[in-house]
Amino acid sequence: MKSAKLINGKVELTAVEKPVLDSTGAIIKVLGCGLCGSDIVKIRHANQNNEEKIVLGHEVVGIIEEINDEKSKFKVGDIVALGHHYPCLKDDCEFCKNASYSMCKTFKASNIIPGGFSEYIKVDSNHLKYTVYKMDDNLKEDEKAFLEPLSCCIRAVERAGFNYKDKKNSKHSALVIGLGSIGLLMMKALRAFEVETFGFDISAQRMNLANRHGFRFDENKKYDTVFLTAGNSKAIESALKYVIDGGKIIVFSSVEDDFKGFSNNEIYYRELSIIASYSPSPSNIKLSSELLNSKKVDVSNLSTYYKLDDIQKAIEDSSKILKAYIKI
Repeated sequence: MKSAKLINGKVELTAVEKPVLDSTGAIIKVLGCGLCGSDIVKIRHANQNNEEKIVLGHEVVGIIEEINDEKSKFKVGDIVALGHHYPCLKDDCEFCKNASYSMCKTFKASNIIPGGFSEYIKVDSNHLKYTVYKMDDNLKEDEKAFLEPLSCCIRAVERAGFNYKDKKNSKHSALVIGLGSIGLLMMKALRAFEVETFGFDISAQRMNLANRHGFRFDENKKYDTVFLTAGNSKAIESALKYVIDGGKIIVFSSVEDDFKGFSNNEIYYRELSIIASYSPSPSNIKLSSELLNSKKVDVSNLSTYYKLDDIQKAIEDSSKILKAYIKI
């Protein structure tokens, strides 16, 4: 079967053996996979020493072709979307007991095999239990692929202190800085949580897109919560400018020039909370499936389709489009 691999800094299609279901879990025939910004970061920072270890593609939509799990709610023929990592959720896990699920060693070690940009993948029984969801037939493939990225946004929203369906959320205002696909998705997640939501980007094109989705920006306003979804250290300056004293800044992106961070005294004297959010918990994925299936978060018309053979072009086009969906 075909599978996309990173070879000498380029993503190429290679011939690999189709995964075999030799234990509990499932074989999924991949219909398509979203191209995540983290995939592009992995590609840019890869070298010949770590290329073989890099797994590309995790925003998967597919059909269950084989399954071996007596406790599973799925059956052959189900169309599903899924996440790629899961925590151990054990009481004696230092990370899980403190709700730091993405720091769990099991979370970091788990993955889909051989990666989402493949004709087939293998998932284990814990994937089926914690990260795989049947998606509504009315959703298009690329819309279903937002299950994992939306769950990441939900995690960030919850890390900011918001609980879904909490009426107090409407008393808060949030600004999302960086309006690429993940920034737009973050705003949609915040709106689903009923937080008053605004967006800012230095790109006029992205600002116009946000406006078309019902989001605006008030430069004369300060916000109690600011979400950083831009991979640029200059966004830190904007975050400090627009957050209220005593407010929260949620860091949801990496930056190239990591040495330029937040000023200690600015944080101290203004009593700012700087909170990082990285990856979702199983409960975040569950809520993501509910919000997508109910269309409470509408992700229609956000993706551009590419064939698997054109995946390298999709990567090269990533700065020109909002989101790439790789059709397998």
